Amino acid sequence: MGLTLRELTQIAGAELHGDPGRIITHIGRLQDAGEGAVTFLANRRYASFLPETKASAVILAVEHAEACPVDCLIVGDPNLAHARVMAALYPDAPIVSGVHDSAIVDASAQVPATAEISANCYLGPGVVIGDDVLVGPGCVLLDNVVVGDGSRLVASVTLCRDTRLGERCLIHPGVVIGADGFGLANDAGAWVKVPQIGRAVLGDDVEVGSCTSIDCGAIGDTVIADGVKIDSQVHVAHNVQIGRHTAMAGCAAIAGSTKIGAYCTLGGGAEINGHIELVDHVHVSGASGTMRSIKKPGVYTSTVPSMEHSDWLKNFAQLRHLNDMVKRIRALEKEVAVLRERDETHG
Repeated sequence: MGLTLRELTQIAGAELHGDPGRIITHIGRLQDAGEGAVTFLANRRYASFLPETKASAVILAVEHAEACPVDCLIVGDPNLAHARVMAALYPDAPIVSGVHDSAIVDASAQVPATAEISANCYLGPGVVIGDDVLVGPGCVLLDNVVVGDGSRLVASVTLCRDTRLGERCLIHPGVVIGADGFGLANDAGAWVKVPQIGRAVLGDDVEVGSCTSIDCGAIGDTVIADGVKIDSQVHVAHNVQIGRHTAMAGCAAIAGSTKIGAYCTLGGGAEINGHIELVDHVHVSGASGTMRSIKKPGVYTSTVPSMEHSDWLKNFAQLRHLNDMVKRIRALEKEVAVLRERDETHG
């Protein structure tokens, strides 16, 4: 079973050059796709594969249409169109409503007939599950957790007490939401735990990648707004606030009480200091360290590109003397200023 190019054209918002009745059954890569596959060209680096493709159809921009040897769907944004086509060809598995025999569900938990509670799950006191929710195998939902309609917890997800998920959230395996943040007070060298009494609150359409941790608030709440997309192995510390439709790649880390605006992006491994603010539309490059608030939208980078080790050693050797060099340059600037003033005075 598949979809016709006519149907995919409507889904992608594309202009079709080819047979509207052609059946597409799957997605393939441009360089090795075969009959029945649709593929896409979004990156010019792969344009050399286009003339030889064996796919049944290609999603591409208008400038590549002439070189396409097969049917094509012409769009303004091939990557976006590809995402929509892929979602149509590979829909989520339907909910199998009911509670598995091995699941433990507290008598006070609310589970509608439309939800699926899989094997070896635990739902604690006061848990509220929305309609058409999937709670996958091995998930743990502690006291008073609320999960909105249509959300999916894939497997082995832990939602700690009082966590709130909005509607249509997608939470991947190994995610922990609402665990205690890193709150400690020092007592003559010994660490004393500060109780974390806030919640973790996620809006609608939030996606959280595998093995990511989102801490609860220390006193107030950690808040993730609608449409935020978080990759795998990201850490969001206590009381962080993240604005609508912000996205962050794997291994990013946000320290406590920081506020990230809407429509921001954080590259992989980006580090954001605590108690600072990033305004809307800020884009932090991968592996960058952001230590101060960013008040102006734009792209920010603080990384040093990799180089041969011997070159790095030479540069670092000079870096150690940078402060002395600055002092010497300033002294020379003063001497030059004095000489210029003397020359101007004596004409």
